[in-house]
Amino acid sequence: MKKLISILLMCVSLMAAVSCGNGSGKLLPNVSGKAGEIIVVVNKGDWEGAVGNELRSLLASDCPFLPQKEPLYTLINITPATFTNIFQLHRNIVFVNIDEKVTEPGVVYKTDQWAQPQCIILVNAPDSDTALNLVKENGELILNSFEQAERDRVIINSMQYEEFALRDATNKVFGGSPYFPMGYKMKKQTGDFFWISYDTQYTIQGIFVYKYPVEGKDDMTIGSIISHRNEMLKANVPGMFENTYMTTAEAVEPSLEYIKYRDREFAQVRGFWEVHNDYMGGPFISHSFYSKDGKEIIVLEAFVYAPRYDKRNYLRQVESIIYSFEWADEQEKR
Repeated sequence: MKKLISILLMCVSLMAAVSCGNGSGKLLPNVSGKAGEIIVVVNKGDWEGAVGNELRSLLASDCPFLPQKEPLYTLINITPATFTNIFQLHRNIVFVNIDEKVTEPGVVYKTDQWAQPQCIILVNAPDSDTALNLVKENGELILNSFEQAERDRVIINSMQYEEFALRDATNKVFGGSPYFPMGYKMKKQTGDFFWISYDTQYTIQGIFVYKYPVEGKDDMTIGSIISHRNEMLKANVPGMFENTYMTTAEAVEPSLEYIKYRDREFAQVRGFWEVHNDYMGGPFISHSFYSKDGKEIIVLEAFVYAPRYDKRNYLRQVESIIYSFEWADEQEKR
């Protein structure tokens, strides 16, 4: 395998001096704001200058593998003077505090300061150049913190409002399962392939769970993963018309990276799906990993079909669900 890419978790790998949680024990209101939004509190001059440009490059660059351009996050600039109580309740906040009185420059990460579940990142700097360098040096951790916060909100909701029967069925066949929220239904179930989906009139948020035997050292290469994917989907996901079925789009080559997330290692593939001999298509993301006994490859795949809408939030929601996967014995410990 290539070098594993570790996803940095909020409040896990941070220094002991960093505050995580409000610590007051008081009951907090629920967060406000839409999924995928971040409030950026910084003065107008720095927002329109190098600091703002760096934050936009980090947090509002194009979301990968979407058919239309959409930013990773929607940024809303608020000046410190207008950062009133209503904005303090927002789900995601970056506060850039530039003040010559700052004697200990740095980046502080907090959760649930004014609301819950809330993610706040505070950049303390005596001048704009220092603030710019802090954002550059801590960019990966800043981005991953917001990614994890958004993901955790979906997972918490999935666990709180769970379709228990779906997890039970998946555990029996695969030895583990994601947590599926209410509204998801089993569309197809075989001995090695599950199709679970949340469908509305104009959107589909689908999850495939399937497995196949381990073959050798090339199992976790992009070629092997896509080959097995196409084989499984051709056999199990027909289109609306004769000789149509889901497959991997070839116009854009899928990406592959190796992830370590909460002690679980998997190969993550992002790409586009399409229907052979038809015009349907959209983004997908898959996680491939070894079964507990090492004899099979288990695949979790999230995909979206939403031709009338932006797809970033739909994909992030269903992607978060597959990130919630736990082995059955881990679930029993909860």
